[in-house]
Amino acid sequence: MNLHEYQAKELLKKYNVPVQEGVPCNTPGEAEQAYKQIHTQYGSNFAVVKAQIHAGGRGKGKIVGTEQRGVAVGKTAEDVKQIAQNILGGTLVTIQTGEAGKLVNKVLVAQDVYYEGASPVKEFYLSILLDRTSGQNVIMYSTEGGVNIEDVAHDTPEKIFKERVYPGGILEPFQARKIAFNLGLSGVAFKNCVKFVTNLYNAYVGSDCGMLEINPLFKTSDDKIIAVDCKMSIDDNALMRHPDLAALRDLSEEDPTEVEAGQYNLNFVKLDGNVGCMVNGAGLAMATMDMIKLSGGEPANFLDVGGTANAQTVEAGFRIILKDPKVKAILINIFGGIVRCDRVAQGVIDAYTSIGNINIPIIVRLQGTNADVAKKLIDESGLKVQSAIQLSEAAELVNKAVA
Repeated sequence: MNLHEYQAKELLKKYNVPVQEGVPCNTPGEAEQAYKQIHTQYGSNFAVVKAQIHAGGRGKGKIVGTEQRGVAVGKTAEDVKQIAQNILGGTLVTIQTGEAGKLVNKVLVAQDVYYEGASPVKEFYLSILLDRTSGQNVIMYSTEGGVNIEDVAHDTPEKIFKERVYPGGILEPFQARKIAFNLGLSGVAFKNCVKFVTNLYNAYVGSDCGMLEINPLFKTSDDKIIAVDCKMSIDDNALMRHPDLAALRDLSEEDPTEVEAGQYNLNFVKLDGNVGCMVNGAGLAMATMDMIKLSGGEPANFLDVGGTANAQTVEAGFRIILKDPKVKAILINIFGGIVRCDRVAQGVIDAYTSIGNINIPIIVRLQGTNADVAKKLIDESGLKVQSAIQLSEAAELVNKAVA
């Protein structure tokens, strides 16, 4: 689950991580008042207006149909109000959103640390994530922070440092000091960086994060270390331990079909292909997607109905897949182990009858417990559903459907 920048910063503050202060706003009027609040509190004539979407590259991205960037500096209350008006309700396209972009429903009006009395003298990059290969948490950091960090990683990888922490362990003091040293810090800035990194790692572990990225991380002229931007994702499997964080989920930022699938406990990921697939088991689903590609098609989705598929979940899966206009065929591939094949077959029949006229081929391949009974149910249903026993049969039918 991804968090917005303003949500992530509020969470970091609970772990004593210094952040760029700001006020989330839903309207241009609120943005104008936020500027006045920041001007009064910090004495600066500048404020930054940041579009709040679940994607990076906002500073370079533009609102569709305008030259308005997703991040802009306002010098007056009227400036800030106008920038917010240009951004709110618009579609922001960045390198991470794709051409479709994302609708902006909220902006963050923040203190502009560039123009504060303690102006920044250096930008760094710092992130924490799980390295699944080694099974360790990894702190990645660089002296070259800012909007071009991807270029730094590609062109000068030697400027990217890594510090690994064993699961269940803590970030040792010597490791925090090593990070501050490699960033070229000394004196008060060095001490502040050690505290910052230690508290940030505590926030990462304490919140069950999957990823926590600070870019840029600022060192100001008075040696403060501040998180100016923050991207944070929480491990979905740990949300049961954090009901307060689960309440921060912004469904408007997620794919509607994936949200609907979650309501039925379906594991669904939308793709760009032409063959919808419904499978029980993640491994079998991956193999099925490979088979679809080998047969000449492209998977339109990943859909794992789990081991307790029934008529309701099958119907929900059907409806979700059929919402994609690119789908030319649906392949159902079920191995009857925990779930009986005849139960799934009956679910397919009930779903087909409930939904009504379905104008694309449906291929059902059932193997395992009661597969023979399931095939008979499908064949005698009178519905336009094609059954297969062998995977090769299903592949051939898919090939014909998308040809």
